[in-house]
Amino acid sequence: MRESEGVFVAEGVRVVSEALASEAHVESLYFAAGSRALSGMAGIATLASEKGARVFDLAPGVMERVADTVTPQDVIAVVKKNEASLGSLKPATMVLVMAGVSDPGNAGTMLRMALGAGADAAVVCSGSVDPYNPKVIRSSAGAIFHLPVVADVSAPEVLSWAAEARLCVVGTAVRGARDYASLDWTRPFALFMGNEGHGVDADLVGHFDEVVSIPVSEQSESLNVAMAASVICFEAARQRRLAGIGS
Repeated sequence: MRESEGVFVAEGVRVVSEALASEAHVESLYFAAGSRALSGMAGIATLASEKGARVFDLAPGVMERVADTVTPQDVIAVVKKNEASLGSLKPATMVLVMAGVSDPGNAGTMLRMALGAGADAAVVCSGSVDPYNPKVIRSSAGAIFHLPVVADVSAPEVLSWAAEARLCVVGTAVRGARDYASLDWTRPFALFMGNEGHGVDADLVGHFDEVVSIPVSEQSESLNVAMAASVICFEAARQRRLAGIGS
């Protein structure tokens, strides 16, 4: 349904509330049997109706059959996709690129982090997890409703766009590259984060302007991709804040 109709499902009070608080087009809202009487639910239903969404109360047992989670949420929403394009991101100055990130939890966490760090957008390359996967939506804690996301574009397309947009293209390596903290992150940049297992594809590395590593102890193999992205992006945010960029 998500692919053919251009919609996706958001589950849970927090994520649905974020959808309603954003400019996202919520098509319909579904409450588990009896849940509309719970604290705060009436306000969610009212806001949904005011925004033109259809509101339904499900019969007992229905939510358990349609929800994605093992423990069903009290409310789910069907939301229209509002995908950005690479062209619409100009003049972006801080972009997170997922090139092969496959775990939904990692992808959602990275979207949440990117929004918190002040990124202009996130790009999810072909071969990465679907950013509209319900697990990604939940892990993003609603960030996907506030952060422009470009999906299903190839890494070479992103590299070409970044060159045209005059972004410094930065890749990551587990060890042996430049210390991430020594880089000037006040320049407009696109940060490529690769697959959880093998990192960024080797054929992309030659196209990067910079490659950075996060120093870790010898006892540690590497950081989780979402954690590594967070460390780097918040260093960039720190430098940009001190330089008065984005403030």
